[in-house]
Amino acid sequence: MDKGNLNVSHLAWCGLVALHTARLDGQIKSPAQDNLFLTRWLASAEKQRRFPKALASDISWLLREGRAKGLRADLPGKLDYLWQAESGNLSDQNDLFRLLHAFHAVKLADWACMVLTDAEWSGRRQQKLSPGVSGIYLSRTAMDNGFCDEGRQLIALPARITGELHALDALLNRSGWRRTKAAGDDPLLHYLLAVGFTEE
Repeated sequence: MDKGNLNVSHLAWCGLVALHTARLDGQIKSPAQDNLFLTRWLASAEKQRRFPKALASDISWLLREGRAKGLRADLPGKLDYLWQAESGNLSDQNDLFRLLHAFHAVKLADWACMVLTDAEWSGRRQQKLSPGVSGIYLSRTAMDNGFCDEGRQLIALPARITGELHALDALLNRSGWRRTKAAGDDPLLHYLLAVGFTEE
């Protein structure tokens, strides 16, 4: 998928409007029908060349996802992510919303994304993480205490990360977040910071 193509927000918006219209018309009544509708819509868009040639790779990627993964492809979620990430609306949201949006993107990229209890985070029952599985693992306590009521970040969020850091950084940056390596003996420990966040 060409994630740098700004026109992809128009494609995503058209797909979401078509889906919403079909729901209002009573054509769609389940998530499985959402995926089937969008797969067919994308196939028609590709065949009829409804969008500029620059979007061909995006359409092909979404179509492959829908056909290969079925309901797990979450095509409505992918289109919503692309629309918000590319339309500029995402930057107007608070830190927590943008972080949750980034996590959704991470899951769409087939990464594991888990929030761990204190016992799973450290101590004898600490979760064993496999370097062969791309994933991001956060502390529940840090998530609970990390944001004010308005969704603004209050503390640097610790996260253990396995997988390709460059790919994760691209997803985080699109949502207005960044990652920094933590000092110390834990090679998987990093901190997640919202753009503009400074510890007081």
